[in-house]
Amino acid sequence: MKAMILAAGVGSRLDPLTRNVPKPMVPIVNRPVIEHIIDKLKKHGFDEIMVNLHYLGDIIKDHLGDGSKLGVKLAYALEDQLWGDAGSVKRSEEFLKGDTFIVVGGDDISDINLTELLQFHKAKKAVSTLALSLVDDPSEYGIVLTDDDGRITKFLEKPKGQVVFSNTANTGVYVFEPEVFDIIPTGASFGFGHNVFPRLLEEDKPMYGYITSAYWKDVGNLQVYRKTNFDALTGVVALNMGGDANTSGVRIGSNPSIDATAEISGPSLIGDNVTIGAGSKILPNSIIGNNVKIGANATVSNSILWDNAQVNDGTLLERTIIGRDATVQTNYGVFDGVVVNPNRGS
Repeated sequence: MKAMILAAGVGSRLDPLTRNVPKPMVPIVNRPVIEHIIDKLKKHGFDEIMVNLHYLGDIIKDHLGDGSKLGVKLAYALEDQLWGDAGSVKRSEEFLKGDTFIVVGGDDISDINLTELLQFHKAKKAVSTLALSLVDDPSEYGIVLTDDDGRITKFLEKPKGQVVFSNTANTGVYVFEPEVFDIIPTGASFGFGHNVFPRLLEEDKPMYGYITSAYWKDVGNLQVYRKTNFDALTGVVALNMGGDANTSGVRIGSNPSIDATAEISGPSLIGDNVTIGAGSKILPNSIIGNNVKIGANATVSNSILWDNAQVNDGTLLERTIIGRDATVQTNYGVFDGVVVNPNRGS
């Protein structure tokens, strides 16, 4: 089966982490978001996947290649400008049009059961089915009303300053029949929320909502980014982190160099080729990327360190993100912060 991952966006709300890294490549428990998405699609039988690219798209393509290392076949649609989510899907019509297909956002982490979603869609004979979730603040999402059968009767995109009639939010996970291409113009910027779904309602096409209580997060800002990492670390959402946790909830990758006097408390994740110096403490809710070097007598707590980061002697990190290749100097303390390498932006 075929799917499309929307991966062209800039990710400005994750700044400065996304200055030189596209949002689908930011790591969640030491793996890029987009790898977790591909794992999920493959698990549910979607093994032919189109990825649209724009902002720093070469980084995504170079990392994923043809998809064989993840057990799927990947194709890419390079966009010279942002065409909107529906406009991007239209540009991949030749790839997708043969059968029912699914569209997912390139910055979403979820455990939505895509097999059940597809079965629901087929049973309802829908043209489009939206996966829906109940949220506390619907202003950032499209909101939906459905009838008793699940058919969508009303849709409003991001109702800021307008009457909020529902807290049932559009997750950005969609199932479509090829018929949807008939209402998306060629060569135009077009959105599902602003254009396609209102048109389907106007034309009385069968559009349904599949309400799920499954975990779902749009990793769109720093607060959600942190929470999603820690949710994965603590098992709130099941993601592939590699290896097994010990009885204290500590996962340690291959080839570690950890001084015997260092202390590591779980839950925590230590990547491959990590060095931790004498007297240092890795406290709960810490995620240490691959090839990270932590000096002597440093303390890391509730923090996320990307690959190749360096933390020098005597440093204290609390609720902090350290970007790839960034260095925190000796005897520094960083609290509730983000440290990036100015030459990389992350």
